[in-house]
Amino acid sequence: MMKKQTDRLLAIWFIATLFVLALIFLFSPARKFSELENRYLQAEPKLTWEHLISKQFAEEAESFVTDHFPLRGQWVWVKSLSEQLRLQQENNGIYKGKDGYLFEKFAKPTPALLAQYADAVKGFAASSPDSELTFLLAPTSIGLYPDKLPWKAPHDRQDQVNAAVGEELRGSANLTYINGFDVLKPHISAPIYYRTDHHWTTLGAYYAYEAYAKQMGWTPHPMSNYTVKPVSDSFLGSYHTRGQFSLAKPDLLQVFLPKKPVPTSVYVADTDTTTDCLYDESFLAKKDKYSYFLGGVHALMTLTSDIPEGEEDLDKLLVVKDSYAHSVLPFLTQHVKEIHVIDMRYYNGSISEYRKANGISHTLMLFNTATFSENNEILKLNK
Repeated sequence: MMKKQTDRLLAIWFIATLFVLALIFLFSPARKFSELENRYLQAEPKLTWEHLISKQFAEEAESFVTDHFPLRGQWVWVKSLSEQLRLQQENNGIYKGKDGYLFEKFAKPTPALLAQYADAVKGFAASSPDSELTFLLAPTSIGLYPDKLPWKAPHDRQDQVNAAVGEELRGSANLTYINGFDVLKPHISAPIYYRTDHHWTTLGAYYAYEAYAKQMGWTPHPMSNYTVKPVSDSFLGSYHTRGQFSLAKPDLLQVFLPKKPVPTSVYVADTDTTTDCLYDESFLAKKDKYSYFLGGVHALMTLTSDIPEGEEDLDKLLVVKDSYAHSVLPFLTQHVKEIHVIDMRYYNGSISEYRKANGISHTLMLFNTATFSENNEILKLNK
């Protein structure tokens, strides 16, 4: 008799819990951005015949429920704590490595898919044979520091992916490939990556700028031309957010300020606003401190620099990128009068047409290996 009452109470408690969670889910406002996870959340799925047939509606609905589940942040923290109590070195796709480094798991794409992505880049270059395209593919920290991973942590090698991309892009007359491993390996002992975030540091971005400037035939400004200023010593980045490992040491966020600055205006087409600063200090008080550079992710931006006549190296440059470019672009404003910046994840127009309409003859594509390998947005180049 007692067992039946206990089972009945457990059933009532379970049903009541589901009912309460459902009510919270239905009546809570849907957030667009997660400060905790430092990413945009899935928007409400659109119910159309096309989406139903392609299964896109089902996939987006599942992602929407997952992203907006009540108390999601607390559940992530509880899961992380339980994993750490079990002495696990991995949680939510993040490894806890040596020397305070956190790493994201990396799985290389199939050769066929990688070839498809490379073909999109080659096709973009071929669409304007009178233009010049440079493609810089930067590894993430797991690619450069595999020795810091937990013992026997499974991962694929990013250097093999970068080498394969280089082979696929070989032979295009107006396309130059820069392998980020060649750029960064000579500086591997320097702090070129954040320990808790997926980006390179401003120092790593400087070495990428230096390599691109040399490839373009410009004279890169030496480090002595900059004042290195710390702007935050409490940066816990995206890897820490996802892994939720305790006792992580925050990263230092720095900015390189030119001793002879060039006034630069920043126009954001998304919001139709213009500012006169490359940095947004409001983000230093937020979780997403890396968005201090350029104010975060935007579909389309234009950076216009007042470089004295005759001192510029290039009139116009198109940069097609992921967020790795954000800390590189301030260096480029010292050389280029007008930089058009497109993030393919949010820009849906034809990039080839945009380039032609704005009379741009030089393009820099800058991606990290993980973004390039895992995000099929690169196929938008075929538009």
